[in-house]
Amino acid sequence: QVQLVETGGGLVQPGGSLTLSCVASGSIFSVGDMGWYRQAPGEQRVMVATISKGYRINYAESVKGRFTISRDNAKNTISVQMDSLKPEDTAVYYCYAYVVPRGKDWMDYWGQGTQVTVSS
Repeated sequence: QVQLVETGGGLVQPGGSLTLSCVASGSIFSVGDMGWYRQAPGEQRVMVATISKGYRINYAESVKGRFTISRDNAKNTISVQMDSLKPEDTAVYYCYAYVVPRGKDWMDYWGQGTQVTVSS
């Protein structure tokens, strides 16, 4: 039983900042890649930022220079600091993790999502 729990969503003004966090917990042997994805109304879910166990990072072009992803391998957590937020950043943000549960093979896990709304 593996669970991803997201925190930090909310309403912010354009130009403001917000930090999201996610922790993977449960019967875990190992955690590989983790990341943040988002889905705006009427659109498909897209990658925002990913970070490997070795801290290799990829960002969507639309967030480069504004978002910063980090992880703590000891705590199986990731965070994304979101600065200079724009209305087009409004979406449900989902935490992702590629996990080896104890006694099993690699599996994809998703959080339930947290709403980020950027509006004046």
